[in-house]
Amino acid sequence: MAAHEKGVNQEKILILATESCAYPGADSVGQAHSTYPANTYILRVRAPVLFPEQFYLDCFRKGIGGIIIMSCGEECPYDGAYKALAQRLDRVYKIMKEKDLDIRRLRLTAICTVCNRAFLNEVNQMNDLVNELGPAVCA
Repeated sequence: MAAHEKGVNQEKILILATESCAYPGADSVGQAHSTYPANTYILRVRAPVLFPEQFYLDCFRKGIGGIIIMSCGEECPYDGAYKALAQRLDRVYKIMKEKDLDIRRLRLTAICTVCNRAFLNEVNQMNDLVNELGPAVCA
């Protein structure tokens, strides 16, 4: 029996979905009547590079179990944004390691406007991981 079927609280997953690629991809999952875990919260963002390092740490501290950044990848409409985001996440990973927070809780992936399977795969993998790891403990 799955955790949600037993009445156990599942760890929350936050998805930062770019408005030009990943958010339409998430919408296409809904239009296809596909389902994904109910503990998933999708935030439509212009560009995930706008979020500072502390944002991710604050999310973990406030009870988010995992974060998936779904971007356009190298096809980002903002010049240099994807590279800057990758560099920022490298710094976040370093801080996470220092705080003994499993870096698998934060994932960057490219999702296109019609990537239903990829979207579902990412969400389901993160769901399995955060439920296996339990609550994120971040000081």
